[in-house]
Amino acid sequence: MTARGRARRLIWLRRGVQAASLALFVGLLLAMRPPESGAPSPRLGFYFHLDPLLLVGAWLGGERLAGPALLALATLALTVLLGRVFCGWLCPLGALHNALSWLGWRSAARRRETDGLSRWQRAKYWLLVALLVMAVGGAHWTGVFDPQSLLYRSLTTGLLPGLDWGISAGAAAIFQADPQLGPLHLTALSEPLYRFWRDALLAGREFVFAGGGLILALLLALLALNLWRPRFWCRYLCPLGALLGACAGRTALRLTPTGTCGACQRCLLRCPAAAQPEKPGQWLPEECFGCWNCVASCGEDALDFRWQWPWRRPAAARVDLGRRALVGAGLAGLGALLVFKLPPSARAKTFGPELIRPPGALAEGDFLARCVQCGLCMQVCPTGALQPAIDQAGLAGLWTPVLVPRLGYCEHGCALCGQVCPTGAIAPLALAEKQALSIGLATIDTTRCLPYVYGRECIVCEEHCPVPTKAIYFVETEVTLRGGERRVLKQPRVEPTLCTGCGICETKCPFADRAAIRVTSANESRHPANQPLLPGGTESVGSNPYGA
Repeated sequence: MTARGRARRLIWLRRGVQAASLALFVGLLLAMRPPESGAPSPRLGFYFHLDPLLLVGAWLGGERLAGPALLALATLALTVLLGRVFCGWLCPLGALHNALSWLGWRSAARRRETDGLSRWQRAKYWLLVALLVMAVGGAHWTGVFDPQSLLYRSLTTGLLPGLDWGISAGAAAIFQADPQLGPLHLTALSEPLYRFWRDALLAGREFVFAGGGLILALLLALLALNLWRPRFWCRYLCPLGALLGACAGRTALRLTPTGTCGACQRCLLRCPAAAQPEKPGQWLPEECFGCWNCVASCGEDALDFRWQWPWRRPAAARVDLGRRALVGAGLAGLGALLVFKLPPSARAKTFGPELIRPPGALAEGDFLARCVQCGLCMQVCPTGALQPAIDQAGLAGLWTPVLVPRLGYCEHGCALCGQVCPTGAIAPLALAEKQALSIGLATIDTTRCLPYVYGRECIVCEEHCPVPTKAIYFVETEVTLRGGERRVLKQPRVEPTLCTGCGICETKCPFADRAAIRVTSANESRHPANQPLLPGGTESVGSNPYGA
């Protein structure tokens, strides 16, 4: 069989592997749900354990590398052996970019003009340097740009909620209109599909995420750029691709001229990476995805991938990153690090009241040094309480998980977020340990609470408090109503030594706009400086809810 014939078969195999990898990624995402018992399988975070960029970032952030995280070393070994085949064959986001690049396929003349090597392809290496410098300083923005985190976060917070809304609204519209053709009702088709989506795929959960639309829009914009340049993200921006490219300079499987080049430039037109297969001796292994398009397109059968010893210098060119540009990238990383570290909150001088982290989250500095903004904890949270941070944690904490009690609460019998976190930013805790932690403190707004200001009975917050000995209790107080009638009402109080800040009181409060009982980050166990209660203080049992 000729090299061209073999390459054509490998291309079809690659397409199958890419489709299977994307399907596996989505399947693992949908399978990430609260289990009926025990902890979720660690295999559900497979792609994050396979990602060497997250491995390096977590290591620089102080995580001790062990267990599944070391799976990323296999990706690096594969890269040294075969080049950037992870980008060309296995990356789920790469598969989407590949499909969109196919849709944007242009004429040969246009591709010859625009699709060659660009000096801006070095930008991804500079971005990688800046991100690693930031990671060394404790600002982990690798997760913002990492392709696995980017895709998982976008699907979890943007695409799934959008599909859920669209399918629910569509099924409801069909159900109400009940269109039919003779004896056939369209609802006979739409209702089973809707129940399958709701019960089997979403497991009855409702997804609502603040800022999810923006996160999804960014993903769609990146995909749309493939219509302008093939594999735009992979060629210009992907820091994981840059890391793998840095390891692929002496790959053992190398593009080798095996005949006389006819200078037809078909290989250039078919190469999505602009790796210069059309220039014998100037092929760029750092840029090549190992897609085999160039070999399959060569009518002269003059190209093939051949094995060579890694220590032999390849007959290939190198990407010139430029010393000054690399220094500039490092300085840019330092500058960004300075911006992230300047706010008082970054130096633990102030604490954002809405910055409520999941139970088990490390102290804020360590948490930001490890969190990769992947969205796994948000996907597994049974109540939808964990949301991507927008401004609660500043730029350094963009899209990291925060608990928003208005949208959900921390389930008392759940510790799943720490069990699925791939980097240890949220420590895996036993349920008893988690229940003993405080992530915040509830406070009562006496200008809105019904028993205080409107003379009405309301015991909703106390009823829902999950603490066995009740962190919310009542003090019976005699009040005078408008007509002079006197009534004894149960006015709620919060026992701060028992409150865990789970937020269920705020979630269930009858006020739907701004709750009369609200949870802030005060009293969180992870920060000794964010403790409003003096050691040895007494309980607040008087008529004033603030204990003064």
